[in-house]
Amino acid sequence: MFKEGDLVKFIGCSKEQISWGNNDDPNTILRVGEIYKIIKVDIRSSHTKISLDGIVGRFNSVCFDTP
Repeated sequence: MFKEGDLVKFIGCSKEQISWGNNDDPNTILRVGEIYKIIKVDIRSSHTKISLDGIVGRFNSVCFDTP
């Protein structure tokens, strides 16, 4: 489970992962393999959204892994 302040690596995101819960599309603004810092975690009933430092949007946490 991710928490605020954690570093995460973007691993890519499918259309289904983006549309599940109406997440923003990270593929257009993030780079696969890059490391980002979580500034907010929003736990929902069926998925978790994360916000990243310096990046506009909320993204499905399954599109990220630990570095």
